[in-house]
Amino acid sequence: MNLKYADRMLGEKNDVVKEALKLTAQPDIISFAGGLPAPESFPLKEMAAASQKVFEEKGTNALQYSSVEGLLALREKIAKRMSEYHNIHADAANIMITSGSQQAIDMVGRIFLNPGDYVVCESPTYTAAVTTFKTYQCNFLSIDTDEDGMMIEDLEAKLADCPNAKVIYVIPNFQNPSGKTWSTERRKAVLEVAEKYNIPVLEDNPYGELRYEGEELPTLKSMDTKGLVIYMGSFSKVLCPGLRCGYIISCPEVMDMLTQIKQSTDLHSSTINQLTILQYLNDNDIDAHILELRAIYKHKRDVMLDAMKKCFPKEAKFTYPHGGMFTWVELPKEIDTQELFPKAIARKVAYIPGATFFPNGNVNNCLRMSYSSSSNEKIIQGITALGEVFTEAIAALKK
Repeated sequence: MNLKYADRMLGEKNDVVKEALKLTAQPDIISFAGGLPAPESFPLKEMAAASQKVFEEKGTNALQYSSVEGLLALREKIAKRMSEYHNIHADAANIMITSGSQQAIDMVGRIFLNPGDYVVCESPTYTAAVTTFKTYQCNFLSIDTDEDGMMIEDLEAKLADCPNAKVIYVIPNFQNPSGKTWSTERRKAVLEVAEKYNIPVLEDNPYGELRYEGEELPTLKSMDTKGLVIYMGSFSKVLCPGLRCGYIISCPEVMDMLTQIKQSTDLHSSTINQLTILQYLNDNDIDAHILELRAIYKHKRDVMLDAMKKCFPKEAKFTYPHGGMFTWVELPKEIDTQELFPKAIARKVAYIPGATFFPNGNVNNCLRMSYSSSSNEKIIQGITALGEVFTEAIAALKK
């Protein structure tokens, strides 16, 4: 068909990620591609009981429309938890329930970005956020990073030359894709720069509670005194992703804008899903559940990294995450991990080639791997196979 699509739909398509994630559905493929939670971590009995209770006690409410901002009781529950565990003091009025964090990213794009504007982000950064922002025909100001986060000198220099930078998007905790965590000093410094240029900061924190090593660090939102930080959280990684329940916290001015966008997008997030999560939180100890998650993911991380140390060639460098679901691998610059991908698939293993995480391209020797959803046996089997692929590729460089 010769249909006339909007210009924003004619840009680059992320086919590599799409095809890699398709492979997760094939039972013979060991997939380190998607950041899927461990299936064994889902509280099946508790969620089933919560759902049944919702229909027995609030059935008509569950099947009815609800408020644009989300259920008040759930927002109050989130506000209490944010205050107690993250030092984020926000009223329910400053919290909106979203259909996962992805919707929150999209809404922020809609309220801030005009064609030609710039999103400031880490390099590399979360590829689905890049894809979402690109629909608003924006550009990207990629900031160099080190072990502590965004490099302030690079951030300052690039912002000074970019008057139409409209939003800073960051993942300070167990970053996707690198697994790295920002230092407290770097968090403060980035916030100071944002205040200097009066640019809102979109803080994405889906993995923050999955820390299993090291000390807790303050969120940017907890240090925000100007109302510039827009904070995103989610129940996808700490409870279950299938209910698509996230939340966004912002100042009243931004919340008014978000409410307009939310109403025009889907009116409100699923009433049934919100009530089910609220019931689960009322009847269960989510902190005890999160402790179990931390133990599960720490063990999986250790299994993967131990296997990588044994099986990967010495030229392969990888991160040591203190939480979250990902490790980031760097191979010699001459190797293109996208070109290697078919060879990995031939050995029944999938990963995400790293180029897709760089908004402005030009980096091809990296890859992201998730240890969250595979069994210990599959992790060892898959890493062994990848070790062979990488060893062969590096040996070919020396010929």
